[in-house]
Amino acid sequence: MIKHAPIALCVSFVCALAAPVAALGPGDMATVDILPGWRTAQGTHMAAIRVTLAPGWKTYWRAPGDAGIPAQFDWHGSGNMGAVALHWPTPDVFYQNGMTSVGYHDQVILPVEITPRDAGAPIRMAGEINMGVCQDICVPITVQIAADLPAANGHKDARIRAALDDRPMTRRTAGVGQVTCAIAPARRGVAITATLQMPALGGDEFGVIELPGAPVWVSQAETTRQGNTLTVRADIVPDRGTSLALDRSRLRLTVLGQRGAVDIRGCD
Repeated sequence: MIKHAPIALCVSFVCALAAPVAALGPGDMATVDILPGWRTAQGTHMAAIRVTLAPGWKTYWRAPGDAGIPAQFDWHGSGNMGAVALHWPTPDVFYQNGMTSVGYHDQVILPVEITPRDAGAPIRMAGEINMGVCQDICVPITVQIAADLPAANGHKDARIRAALDDRPMTRRTAGVGQVTCAIAPARRGVAITATLQMPALGGDEFGVIELPGAPVWVSQAETTRQGNTLTVRADIVPDRGTSLALDRSRLRLTVLGQRGAVDIRGCD
């Protein structure tokens, strides 16, 4: 059995519980811990957040769909932490009560790649995660996490490596050709129609459009296929009181299918 060096770890929960789950404690729905990971050849540190869900419960991907709660991360309290990159594994699509959500069941390991400010010093990984877990209803949970990540090159945890390997394919790997985006006025924002030349991923393909970092709401996309052409359409609505400056190069499109997923950055 592989053993890891001991790390300081603290996890606590604060839940807003609705009546049907009032008898349950947070640990009955989900538990969270940190996999300490290793320093990479590039000088970053690859750790992971592991969420283990009770049977029948699920949690959400970065774009959770109509019925989901997006996770939010606050790294206040961390030390020697510069840039942070989350590497999301390929999620599943759930259909329930006429609504669609995107996320994970059973367990998800979310790799967290940290750039230290001082490459030779340990990293204090601490902060707060606001996330949702759902069964018949959704429950918002606030999770406090803290762990000390050693500066030494550690064991390349096979669980983290498997999660990294489970990320969506790149555009090139998936054989995606031209990607064009048409934009038209909509009732409260704009309608975007992305046309992708790409092989079928099998099953009922599901497209997601994101505009990372922008204060906008993006509707669930309508996804249709005709031959080698996939069309993904969604509405983008800016937050109240804000304007929308749409940069096609910042758009992120993800297509999920029976044989995997593909992550596409920007339109041609």
